[in-house]
Amino acid sequence: MIPLIADHVWQSSLFAAAAGIVTLALRTNRARVRYAVWFAASMKFLIPFAALIWLGGLTPRPVRESPTVRAGWISVALKVGAPVASRGEPVTSVPAHHNNLLPAALIWGVGFSVVAALWIVRWRRVARLRHTAAPVSGFAIGIPVMSSHGVFGPAVWGFFRPVLLLPEGFAQRLDPAQLRAIVAHELCHVRRKDNLTAAIHMLVQAIFWFHPLVWWIGAKLIEERERACDEAVVSSGNPPRVYAEGILNVCKICLESPLACVAESPART
Repeated sequence: MIPLIADHVWQSSLFAAAAGIVTLALRTNRARVRYAVWFAASMKFLIPFAALIWLGGLTPRPVRESPTVRAGWISVALKVGAPVASRGEPVTSVPAHHNNLLPAALIWGVGFSVVAALWIVRWRRVARLRHTAAPVSGFAIGIPVMSSHGVFGPAVWGFFRPVLLLPEGFAQRLDPAQLRAIVAHELCHVRRKDNLTAAIHMLVQAIFWFHPLVWWIGAKLIEERERACDEAVVSSGNPPRVYAEGILNVCKICLESPLACVAESPART
């Protein structure tokens, strides 16, 4: 089991590094393309290719090429993709130096619990704001719009029944064109299912909390997600200057609050 886990982390790390190279090559492309690459890197951490390779090795297959050729390319593939398991140690055995896994398991469990608890606390905080928010009329955007004095920036809450949360009096602090652009940005998150994909990566971060590349991928996902929505807003006909002014006004609203902006909460991400 230990070799399979080590090889899975190694393979996922290689995949993340490859994703970084690919996104550099795609830096002049649309942000949604780079986002897809980073999300694929995130999903790789949930797909144990190392275990699949091991299971595939247990399946008998007809040998069409010579055993020497077959053994050669399999050996090279295993050394690159599964360096730990390919050392010849049976994955079903438990070596003497792996007998005491309890300390490592406890450390991982503590880290997982801390990260998961932080996400849950932030999620419940925004959930309380959602349940105390009041409906806002005058928005025909396909999803409910609600306002609360505890919300300090526009935020989309929910996966399958999303709600747009706005600060009290938010619509009065922006002119109509700016408001349309900001709402268009939030609706882009809804269409892209960004809350759902963000929650999936939160699971990856909780499981692999010890891996710096996981947190790097999370930062890149947020960056490219916001850029993708910005590009969608501008390409839909909203003047860039008006949109930029609307963003500045939203930032002013967030800075006026002594609390963290809701846009940084799990409901937003």
